[in-house]
Amino acid sequence: MRTNNRLLKTVLLALVVVFIGTGIALAEGAAIDIKTKDATGPYLVDANGMTLYVFKNDSPGKSACAGPCLEKWPLFYLEKVAVGMGIDAKDVGEIKRADGQEQATYKGMPLYHFAGDKVPGDTNGHGIKDVWFAAKP
Repeated sequence: MRTNNRLLKTVLLALVVVFIGTGIALAEGAAIDIKTKDATGPYLVDANGMTLYVFKNDSPGKSACAGPCLEKWPLFYLEKVAVGMGIDAKDVGEIKRADGQEQATYKGMPLYHFAGDKVPGDTNGHGIKDVWFAAKP
């Protein structure tokens, strides 16, 4: 009986270690990753799988979306951004906007979410007014 109890405790301990290790790995997952859809091809997403967008009227290091624009196109920012496979960490940066907020960038272009995207994988903002596009890796 003692051997079975010891074995059971060892197995349970091993499972706890594996579970905790997996939880830590998931918590440290990429904050910017790549997904692919037929309609858009490869595109960037945040850690929750929500699409990241670029605005054609922006220029590298400068956002042209302000005021009411930010209601539909909330900016994307994380203090520390981890990147997934296929993304060069050197391509991810941040800017200080004219309104004082910080915003993440990809290859210098500011990144946004779209208020019309409700679930991971939505790309409802892609192509809007021919100036909003899912960010491409």
